Amino acid sequence: MNTESRSEAYAQAGVDITAGYKAVELMKQHIARTMTKGVCSDVGGFGGLFELDLTGITKPVLVSGTDGVGTKLKLAFLLDKHDTVGIDCVAMCVNDIICVGAKPLFFLDYIACGKNVPERIAEIVKGVAEGCVQSGAALIGGETAEMPGFYPEDEYDLAGYSTGVVDKEKIIDNKTMKAGDIVIALPSSGVHSNGFSLVRKVFDVENADIKTPCDELGGKSVGETLLTPTKIYVKPVLSLLEQVKVKGISHITGGGFYENIPRSIPEGLGAKIDKAAVKILPIFDMIAKAGNISERDMFNTYNMGVGMSITVDKTDADKALEVLKANGEDAYIIGEIISSGEKITIC
Repeated sequence: MNTESRSEAYAQAGVDITAGYKAVELMKQHIARTMTKGVCSDVGGFGGLFELDLTGITKPVLVSGTDGVGTKLKLAFLLDKHDTVGIDCVAMCVNDIICVGAKPLFFLDYIACGKNVPERIAEIVKGVAEGCVQSGAALIGGETAEMPGFYPEDEYDLAGYSTGVVDKEKIIDNKTMKAGDIVIALPSSGVHSNGFSLVRKVFDVENADIKTPCDELGGKSVGETLLTPTKIYVKPVLSLLEQVKVKGISHITGGGFYENIPRSIPEGLGAKIDKAAVKILPIFDMIAKAGNISERDMFNTYNMGVGMSITVDKTDADKALEVLKANGEDAYIIGEIISSGEKITIC
């Protein structure tokens, strides 16, 4: 740890440089868990270095994604639990780039806070590291910015960026998608990281009791359930891509079914989703009831229990389900592709 650098004037303005050094020391053990053979740099440099292994890839294409955790962070502040939102941050990025078939290579995070509390920063990075381990990505860099007067002392924002690689010949597009193809659902772990402005309004989280266990949620509290980290689908999907021809993948984020599933469907086709087949999680029933939210708005805001949808040929459906289940995913069929001017029909 750097013991020479300290500015009394800067400290009086609210920025403690030495706290940043301590945070880096505390997070190193978590970052170490994410190291892969491509990493060529250590923590603390001006840039993260990564050597590409292009074995078996004829035309490498880099794929990048960036996102944040959004107002779900408010739940972390209220519950004073900061070791899972980093998983959300990674998930929101890597789940996007896997939709085109890219394998995540590395990840960088950005934390902006009102006051750098090293132990809290280390907890945040612990979650980021866990997300990287789950997705097979290396955490090769990041930034912690202490911004007094811009953020309250006990609050922070968290965003991230990931880069992956895919062979150009294996990029997932929808050129071969046709009527009769099957849409498969991968279950979500909960609300994931979208729609929390509405969630917070519905449950009045700043004033209501969100810590008492609820029978409807299997003995978990509303707060604990809402803070459940976003599921990362990278490894099961990569396994599927090795064994089955996948025609389209949609990461169900903000905008729910209506916005995200159509993004993987070509013009002239649409997805017909069997509403009765969707395994809706209890938390979504609670949100709808507490907020008097219409079914259409729920499916247009939340994942409703489906974190990702995958489209395959009807003849490959059984094999796809078998592979996904062998990789720990309780996958199931929720619909099919039809000839339609409507991009999605839920009935």
